[in-house]
Amino acid sequence: DITERKQAELEKTRVGKELQNFIDTANAPIFGIDALGLVNEWNNMSAQITGFTRDEVMGQDLVQVYITEEFRASVKEVLDNALRGKEEANFEFPLFTKDQNRVEVLLNATTRRDVVGKVVGMIGVGQDITERKQ
Repeated sequence: DITERKQAELEKTRVGKELQNFIDTANAPIFGIDALGLVNEWNNMSAQITGFTRDEVMGQDLVQVYITEEFRASVKEVLDNALRGKEEANFEFPLFTKDQNRVEVLLNATTRRDVVGKVVGMIGVGQDITERKQ
């Protein structure tokens, strides 16, 4: 029945918008990259702690642009592992801020998959631990 299918599509859209709102307004930095390492998710808290807006970071190479040089290799390894399905919890993740300071994020890197299970990216959910590290 077309009406049921239309209702299901509307419900899927509603749930998708609701989940995006949860990500955007979460009290934790949440960001994502696609399979090439380019930023495709950047919530309000990520913007708040780094000073970079969502528009500024979208499509940028997360590791090359926002990670201090001394940590690029280790961060890239964690992200590459997540892109291969090997997730990481409680990884310390140093990010550059817009004013060239550094924030420390305790990160859980989770693999993102499409509906058929193919890896399409990684989502990171973090906690700003900068003050704890000082």
